[in-house]
Amino acid sequence: MKIQTKTLLAAALIFVVASCSNSNQNKGSKDSETKETTNTIQNSENSMTKTIKLTRADFLTKVANYEANPEKWEYLGDKPCIIDFYADWCGPCKMVAPILEELAAEYEGEIYIYKVDTEAEQQLAAEFGIRSIPSLLFCPMGEAPQMAQGALPKDAFKQAIDEVLLKKS
Repeated sequence: MKIQTKTLLAAALIFVVASCSNSNQNKGSKDSETKETTNTIQNSENSMTKTIKLTRADFLTKVANYEANPEKWEYLGDKPCIIDFYADWCGPCKMVAPILEELAAEYEGEIYIYKVDTEAEQQLAAEFGIRSIPSLLFCPMGEAPQMAQGALPKDAFKQAIDEVLLKKS
């Protein structure tokens, strides 16, 4: 009877170990499927992105070459723009990001909305004296840029775009 009990316990133990290893293998394949799905969603979201990421080199060719012309602001773009100086870890920056994406879609063809990652582009951020994020640089055509700091609501952005950048009303 003791042998039968030991045999039964051993069989139960083998069954438990085998089912745990199978569930881990299944879990691993589910995790990889989840990761693949997440990556696909992120890639499709990125392809829909209307804001434009800028490096320092891009800034010098698309926005203003302050190295060649340090005494005078000369905007190089063909449409007004907003430049969002942000960081991925910044809570207010994360709140502003979807608003800027919506505005980039709404004002497509009228303005550019650029994004500068202050962590990746520390030199550019330092050259503009960025000490607080989000900091937003509004660049109208033929005029000096204007800086705003902090997270703005969508209606404040729309008002600034219409009045400062597009000169509507």
